[in-house]
Amino acid sequence: MKFRIGIGFDLHRLGPSTILVIGGVEIPHEKGLIGHSDGDVLSHAITDALLGACGLGNIGEMFPDTDARFKGVSSLMFLRKTADFIGKKGYEIGNIDSNILAQRPKLLPYFPEMQSRISEVLGIPANNVHVKAKTMEHLGIVGAEEAIAAEAVALVFLE
Repeated sequence: MKFRIGIGFDLHRLGPSTILVIGGVEIPHEKGLIGHSDGDVLSHAITDALLGACGLGNIGEMFPDTDARFKGVSSLMFLRKTADFIGKKGYEIGNIDSNILAQRPKLLPYFPEMQSRISEVLGIPANNVHVKAKTMEHLGIVGAEEAIAAEAVALVFLE
């Protein structure tokens, strides 16, 4: 088997009156992520990592923010469609490693549910999805609590 590695990154501004969804999990917070879909930065970063590993473009090409069909949708749908797409191209997902960059809220209690939802959508074991979080020590747009970002690395195999 040949393997390939991809990286993904996403960042969305925080704003009032919207829900905060990260890794498919709704998290109580006074602000939410602003985006064309649900703004789930973790799902977006993983989607980009998978597409990049396979050399098959990026999330903006597959799910453009100019397409009304994607307005307000769950970003887990992007992951499911991406997993199906790369599977049809002969790729198998090995594992995902990710970081969420957020000053607040504290995300550790939500990691098991995030990992479970992502692994279920991708069709891989939960222990093949790893989620971590880092604060930015009050530096930059993330540290000022104006945005949340995520980065992911994906390993895929090609038979």
